[in-house]
Amino acid sequence: MAAITRLHLHHHHHHAFPIIKPSLLLSKLSHSPSFFPNFHSTPLRKFSLTPLLCSISDQPLQSSSGAGSPSIVGDLLDYLNESWTQFHATAEAKRQLIAAGFQLLNENDEWDLRPGGRYLFTEHVYVGNGFHVIAAHTDSPCLKLKPKSAASKSGYLMVNVQTYGGGLWHTWFDRDLSVAGRVIVKGSDGSFLHKLVQVKRPLLRVPTLAIHLDSTVNKDGFKPNLETHLIPLLATKLEEASSESKEKSTSLSSKTAHHPLLMQVLSDELSCGIDDIMSIELNVCDTQPSCLGGGNDEFIFSGRLDNLASSYCALRALIDSCQSIGDLSSEHAIRMVALFDNEEVGSDSVQGAGAPTMFQAMRRIISCLVHEYVGEGAFERAIRQSFLVSADMAHGVHPNFMDKHEEHHRPELQKGLVIKHNANQRYATSGITAFLFKEVGRIHNLPTQEFVVRNDMGCGSTIGPILASGVGIRTVDCGIAQLSMHSVREVCGKEDIDIAYKHFKAFYQTFSSVDRKLNVD
Repeated sequence: MAAITRLHLHHHHHHAFPIIKPSLLLSKLSHSPSFFPNFHSTPLRKFSLTPLLCSISDQPLQSSSGAGSPSIVGDLLDYLNESWTQFHATAEAKRQLIAAGFQLLNENDEWDLRPGGRYLFTEHVYVGNGFHVIAAHTDSPCLKLKPKSAASKSGYLMVNVQTYGGGLWHTWFDRDLSVAGRVIVKGSDGSFLHKLVQVKRPLLRVPTLAIHLDSTVNKDGFKPNLETHLIPLLATKLEEASSESKEKSTSLSSKTAHHPLLMQVLSDELSCGIDDIMSIELNVCDTQPSCLGGGNDEFIFSGRLDNLASSYCALRALIDSCQSIGDLSSEHAIRMVALFDNEEVGSDSVQGAGAPTMFQAMRRIISCLVHEYVGEGAFERAIRQSFLVSADMAHGVHPNFMDKHEEHHRPELQKGLVIKHNANQRYATSGITAFLFKEVGRIHNLPTQEFVVRNDMGCGSTIGPILASGVGIRTVDCGIAQLSMHSVREVCGKEDIDIAYKHFKAFYQTFSSVDRKLNVD
């Protein structure tokens, strides 16, 4: 369901000209809409504290990056632990936005947008007199169940999977794994319901081969065949001891594409019958909670930091930048967040950044907000006044592999957002967009770093160039420095989360005034 896979947020207020009066837009999500007229945000969801500091939202931290300012790191850990899949990440973002007073829009209905309003819908982004957008993605490399996942080998029940994205697949071996994702369930009235599922107990495991049976592995390297060696174990295959158990097994086998045992686990989680589960779309996920680590609890150890860390910082920055009417009293642009799916596989999907939906939604917002008068080229002029921050995690310098970074561009953890440059346009940053974004940070005493890839190495890319080239919107590519990118377990600096949040919030609050000072012939 496309409504669950990608999220966009938008915010609007009065413009200096009477033609376009922006309000606040978000991206589209599913489920029934709710409207909260108050502009103050309600408290974020609280989770229980664990000895591993897997959730610290009940004990607010003080960020060293700003005297006396509260940290959002505990809330990020909660968000990560709730968001095993891109579906769960979008649903949790939707929950927080509605709790903060955003009104859910239906993309199929006629929109009645009001200046100063706050809206969300689960698919794209919007424009007014200009858009100030932070865009990120919610997907991460992982294993996904094949359409026919049931397999058996040597007395084991196995689960066939396919690789998604460019993961460090050797890190998935010997981990306590489970499944999460979305399912279609048949209701008692014959309707079909979309539900999310997350089995939090260890359910699967991909065991490595003992060194006694692979004695050269440390010399030759671990090189698993991704089709034959990366198949998780589900259970041992039990002998059917009686006709009664055989009849039960036959009854459970109505979903022959997947093991009856797996379907039973899902039905228990969903509180429905096995035969009511009509379709499943599941990721394999690591069950270890996200937590703080290091001698001074200065690191965040977690899966999916790329790119849920960026997504959450952007989400919180938007919510906290518009908590009251006064926050928008002098704003001339539409504030927005766009969270996409499928970045890890190229973004060419209906819910990816390569689809035209975001810009179609922008045109629709312009048409809605200008009311009776539409000037020549209203959309095109709005785009020329817009600015996009493409937020995706960055490669921090690895102390054991320092030569993998260009000598003078080695981003460090805890040193602020990394602005990414590439002469061949693998990143969308230009000298002007980098200056504007750094100037926002300078005004608020927030540090930034620079990154370029070595000339003798290939360069990755982001959604930045895709969106920038879509309609010609000014774009800067930036990210939080991290280690172990695309591992099942990644690392970033705790302070960088708060710095990124503050920089994004400052972008929403300050960029209009900074941009007005720039004069480019």
